[in-house]
Amino acid sequence: MRASRILQAVDAHAEGEPGRVITGGMPLLRGATVFEKRQDMAANHDDIRLQMLREPRGNPGLCGNAIVPPCHPDADAGFIIFEQREYPPMSGSNTICVVTVLLETGIVRMVEPVTELTLEAPAGLIKVRADCRDGKVTRVTFRNVAAFAMHLDAPVEVAGLGTLKVDVAWGGMFFVLIDSAMIGLDPSAENGAEIVRISEAIRHATAEQLPVSHPDNPAITGPSITNLWAAPQDPATHGRGAITISTGRFDPARPQEASGILDRSPCGTGTCAKMAVLHARGQLGIGEDYVNAGPLGTTFKGRILETTQVGPYPAIVPSLSGQGWIYSLASYTLDPSDPFPRGYTVGDMW
Repeated sequence: MRASRILQAVDAHAEGEPGRVITGGMPLLRGATVFEKRQDMAANHDDIRLQMLREPRGNPGLCGNAIVPPCHPDADAGFIIFEQREYPPMSGSNTICVVTVLLETGIVRMVEPVTELTLEAPAGLIKVRADCRDGKVTRVTFRNVAAFAMHLDAPVEVAGLGTLKVDVAWGGMFFVLIDSAMIGLDPSAENGAEIVRISEAIRHATAEQLPVSHPDNPAITGPSITNLWAAPQDPATHGRGAITISTGRFDPARPQEASGILDRSPCGTGTCAKMAVLHARGQLGIGEDYVNAGPLGTTFKGRILETTQVGPYPAIVPSLSGQGWIYSLASYTLDPSDPFPRGYTVGDMW
């Protein structure tokens, strides 16, 4: 076998959202923090992201993670998150996938019934509690980065939809949050194609009219992702949401053809952003749970642990919990004569 690159990876999903975790074969990334290593990967090794997420090795709904040595002395491991369009600073479903892979493959030693560890994400240190039984991670709970609302009920002009009121909040990524009742579209799986089309049009308009950057790290900008939320249907939950991950394909002249990918899980950072908005409106307090359902009916449970301040913005420190499952172990190779070293996309499904 000829190979110019061999990457070892473990595929997992967190409440339905797939997250491929690269465990071996990564190049040496430079930087004094995992955020700087993320920047190095984006600038100099983006072909790995494209190769792993695009066809023939990937698919539109797949997310990726690269395990890297941590830079902070308190961290047990570092990880870089990558998606079809960007390198998110933080992701709840990917954190759950990474923890599940680290412990169930023995990269980090599992301690039953509870393993405590600290991960270094590009957004900062993430403290994790993993409930474990018989070699299986049965629950992952982590203390997320501080979440906060930047805009509440802000008017945005959206082509074909008129003026909409949106919220913009940080939960580890910058989200545009839209009440689904405002546009008459239920955030359920069968409406996926229409959800991503409308959500991307709203996100693009919001990014133009309400651009934001993180007070502590201006290199993190947005909004780059949407949360179409709705009231709960199950009395055991507090809300629902459909998260659209942008693919970067948007023509302002034809917004009706916008495309994106529907997050299969309830989305961890999206849940935290929603909690920040609820807290800013006085609707969710410290110590209160928020159980959020995704389009498949699976749930993440969030909780406000405490309040804090991020720049000029009142913020919350949320926790989030869910479960992950490993479903594949593989080595991905690149033949030097392969005509598609960066993968490809085809318009029938991309």
